[in-house]
Amino acid sequence: MKNFYDILQYLKTYDVFIHLGKRLWDIEMAALEVDNLYKADVLSKEDYQKMKVILAKEHDQEAKLTGDYSGPEFLAASSVQ
Repeated sequence: MKNFYDILQYLKTYDVFIHLGKRLWDIEMAALEVDNLYKADVLSKEDYQKMKVILAKEHDQEAKLTGDYSGPEFLAASSVQ
């Protein structure tokens, strides 16, 4: 997994289709879905961490591009313990 598109394609294998109309919202929803898959023991810890890093990077880039910094902070900090 190398980018946001790869994560979206992976989520589709679990019938999770994300399109909320704003890329920033899509990234945030994907992060929530990745969290849920990890909590359900579908994702390994390594895959989960990789996805969260990719999503945090994409979220940061999109926020800078659009000037919208109102998103949740959970993307930057991994909830893996």
